[in-house]
Amino acid sequence: MREEEIDRIVLEMLGQVAPEAPLGGIVANLPFRDQFEFDSVDFLSFILKLESQTGLKISEMDYPRLASLAGCRSYLNRA
Repeated sequence: MREEEIDRIVLEMLGQVAPEAPLGGIVANLPFRDQFEFDSVDFLSFILKLESQTGLKISEMDYPRLASLAGCRSYLNRA
């Protein structure tokens, strides 16, 4: 997957889970929870939506790798 496609998917899924999040100003290396209200339930919903959108099965052990935009880029680039 290309970085632009990954960004589009990640931002779209974040927007569905946290519609009030300031998605235009996301800092790639900062965890989502440090940038806007994003609790563990939101994060799990995000992971499930990401799985559905990408067709990937994401291991629970990999969840921490998806806590930021940069982490999502790295993980999904390798998938």
